[in-house]
Amino acid sequence: MDNMVDHVAGENVNQVVDKGKGGPVEAPVRDTPGYELPLLLFGGFRTLIDRLHARLADEGHPDMRPAHGFAMQAIGVHGATASDIGRRLGVSKQAAGKTVDRLLAAGYAERADDPADARRKLVRLTPRGYDALARSAAIFDDLRAEWAAALGADRVRDMEAALRNVVPAETAFRLDATSWLGAP
Repeated sequence: MDNMVDHVAGENVNQVVDKGKGGPVEAPVRDTPGYELPLLLFGGFRTLIDRLHARLADEGHPDMRPAHGFAMQAIGVHGATASDIGRRLGVSKQAAGKTVDRLLAAGYAERADDPADARRKLVRLTPRGYDALARSAAIFDDLRAEWAAALGADRVRDMEAALRNVVPAETAFRLDATSWLGAP
């Protein structure tokens, strides 16, 4: 095979030509270096998260940050203590406390007495916190639909199924990503 330059419509077009057949052939499939897979997966994650937060800002939540979403999921529907939140996120109680303070200041969470133990304080989501989570869920549905429109619905479903096959079930929806991405 030789590289050959054709002049098509005044432009140079580089083709790989098989001398034996006289016509163009497809370039051989080459695997990419292993480090590209995690970078592309992270790039996809980052693209979705950045677009989510741009939309959240437009919809009344300009102060939401990615770490806040993880922390709000760790708080859950029944509330949690700062220690519980830290354990669920894989960060110290102090780091969790700083994120909780930001959520409190932004009106996404509130502190309340624990009905089971008067010595403990629970962090609970406020209506504003629930609104941010509900909007996030709807925006993620929209973003997934955009990917399906761009890539094809079958390809997106296949990608999700393939990831479910290689990502252990117990780690698929872990909240402690902040522990290795940096403290919240």
